[in-house]
Amino acid sequence: MTVRALGDLVPRVHPDAWVSEAAYVVGDVEIGAGSSVWPGAVVRGDFGPIRIGANTVIEDNCVLHTGEPLTIGDHVIVGHGVVVHCRSVGSNCLLGNQATLLDGAVVGDRCMVAAGSVLRGGTIVPDESFVVGVPAAVSPATPGQLRRLQAQSESHDTHGYGMMARRYREAGL
Repeated sequence: MTVRALGDLVPRVHPDAWVSEAAYVVGDVEIGAGSSVWPGAVVRGDFGPIRIGANTVIEDNCVLHTGEPLTIGDHVIVGHGVVVHCRSVGSNCLLGNQATLLDGAVVGDRCMVAAGSVLRGGTIVPDESFVVGVPAAVSPATPGQLRRLQAQSESHDTHGYGMMARRYREAGL
């Protein structure tokens, strides 16, 4: 894996986390237990610290970078190609493919951000919200969306990304 210190800014990857050899993690970054960072992802904690919780998935070609501290909670799926340049994402969230979260935005717990959405800087998204559009509109999540988020969290280790990350680690990838 490509995990690099930048002077005294040293990434801390939990021993139970997995970072692809084709990802790039640099600077003041912390990756929690059971989390995974997939090929092409860049997690750049040079201007501000980045904290990624437990059992969180940073899928292929994501960019996590910001000028202020960034926190991503537990049981979050950051879909393919998402740009996370915000302040925080709560726990049990799904960020759809190619979504963009801009400076100072805050996403609460149990939220879904639809694929391709652009969340404007400074937007505060309450818990249990659905975010969609360019620019993004925020509305309450439906019971079905909340069930999907719960199922995502529960399946992480059995047939989700937790299991897949273990397969990759065991294969030496």
